[in-house]
Parts: sequence; structure tokens; C-alpha cells
Amino acid sequence: MTGAASQQLPIFANAESFRAFRSDPSRWLPIALDIARSHGLDTSAPHVFATGTNLVVGLGETLILKIFPPMLREQFVSERGSLMQLKGHLDLPIPEIVAEGTRDGWPYLVITRLAGTLGSEVWPHLPEVQKERLLRQIGETIASVQRAPLGPLARIEPRWNDFMRAQMLGCRARHTRLGLAPKFLKGLDDLLRDAEELIPMDAPPVFLVGEYIPENFLLACDDGQWSLNGLFDFGDVLAGWRDYDLLGPSAFMAAGRPGRVKSLLEGFGYAKLDDTLRRRLMALMLLHRASDLNSHICIEGWQEQADDLIELQELIWAG
Repeated sequence: MTGAASQQLPIFANAESFRAFRSDPSRWLPIALDIARSHGLDTSAPHVFATGTNLVVGLGETLILKIFPPMLREQFVSERGSLMQLKGHLDLPIPEIVAEGTRDGWPYLVITRLAGTLGSEVWPHLPEVQKERLLRQIGETIASVQRAPLGPLARIEPRWNDFMRAQMLGCRARHTRLGLAPKFLKGLDDLLRDAEELIPMDAPPVFLVGEYIPENFLLACDDGQWSLNGLFDFGDVLAGWRDYDLLGPSAFMAAGRPGRVKSLLEGFGYAKLDDTLRRRLMALMLLHRASDLNSHICIEGWQEQADDLIELQELIWAG
């Protein structure tokens, strides 16, 4: 046996060594193409996606192969389960599974490639009225996904209650390590105390994608109007309280603009923005599994504009 068919995907002890492997496609692309050929797929025009968490290669214009290292097997479980469960429940296109399997203990999916332009390429250049329109569509999409039945994903780990408790326990250490200013850290104990009351722990869970950010959706333009045209990346799905999925668009897209905030929340189904909702969203933002306020709040000079977490929540969810 020669060539890619005889090459093996290695086992990595840590995330750093895997990232180094991923960043050098010459080490894994031949194996990826061998997997594709084993399913009778066209490998004449592969395109390696440099960003992302897993090994991802486009096969022509219509298919994508995602290969998950064993250490990230839960992402495979999440992605596969989500695509199967959401199929037929959304108006918005999502990828469909074409093939799946395992190579050397690494699970993989072949999925359809959606049409459209990556949101992150378009978003910064859109006029304000179109940003508000898109945020309303994103709010509507989040609500639509959350109406889909969870099925087996209701049992996905970690369970919401356990997840929130662990996030609360590690919250201060996390944000201290990430360099959150002392004036914000000072209010953490009060916020976490409020969170116990404000965040439902045992409410019926809904489908949480966790990352409604411009990198994870596609847009299409019709007569100068941009609209959502596809949603992808379901590797971090949770089952839990619905407001959690408002955090990505709040931080990365609404940028404290009252019109944008209003559009997002109204699309989602909240007619009124009050201090209770702001406080709950602030708590959830600090407890999000990817929370890093210094990197994620897209409001120019926000650290100087707010003196504490109360002022910060009023800045982020203005209106």
C-alpha cells in the first residue's frame, strides 16, 4: 500500500500540537482527498479552509469535508446531530450530510456547500438600515431554530444546569486571566448572585447554536438588499435557556446601537427591553463558554464609556 491510503492521521496529546498539524495542509490534505475518493467524490479542485477548528476542505463548488480530531469528537456529535435534527425545520438553508465515517479514529462528515457570501466579508460595509434589517432576520432565525424539536440533542453534554454552575464557579478566574478591568471585576459577585435568580436553570431547554456571528452565516444580495442565505457550523450546540443565543449578535454586530439592538430583540420576540433582560444578558455574556469581553465587544472605547457592569449592560443593550 502506498501514498495517502497508507498514511495515518496521528493522535495528539494537546490542542497546540493539533493546531500546528492543521496549519500545515501538506501533512493531512492527501489523507482528506483519499477519504473523498473512497466515497467516489470529485477531488480535482480542493480548497483548504485555513480558519476554523477542524480540518476542512472544499471539494469543488458543492461539497465540504470536515474531519474532527478525536479530542474534538463532541463537535462531530454536535454537528452531525444538529444537521440531522434541524433538517426540514428551517426556512433558511443549512448543510445536508452526504457521507460520514471514521479514519484512524477521526470522525468525518461530507456536507453540502451553501451558496452565498460569508457574513464577515459583507457586514462591515453595509449601511445602517441594512444592518438593522439583517439583525431582525438573525433574531427571527434564532427563534426559528429554537422552535425545532431537540430530539436526541436534549441529552447532549454538558447539561444546562451543570454547564451554568461550572461557568459561575470559574467566572472570576476566567475574566481575571483574560484581563478584564478591575472596575468590572468588582461587580462580578453581585452579578453572579443576580444570575442565580435571572437565568432559568430547569426551564425546558431549547436548541442553542452558541455562535450566531458573521463568520457562521452566508448572505445573498437581491437588487441591493442583503439577506440571510444560510447558516452553518453546529459544532458547539447546547440545550438550554433561549437568551444565550442573543449574545453573539449582541457583542459582534449590534455594537450598542439602539436601532440594531431593537431589531435583534424584536426579531427574536422580545417587544420590550428592560433592566431585567439587560441584567440577564450581561450575566450570560460573562458566563458564555467563549466569553472574552476585551476581544468580543465591538463598541469603540467601551472600557472608557462604562464605569461598572451596570453601565456596561446599558451601553451594550442601549435603547
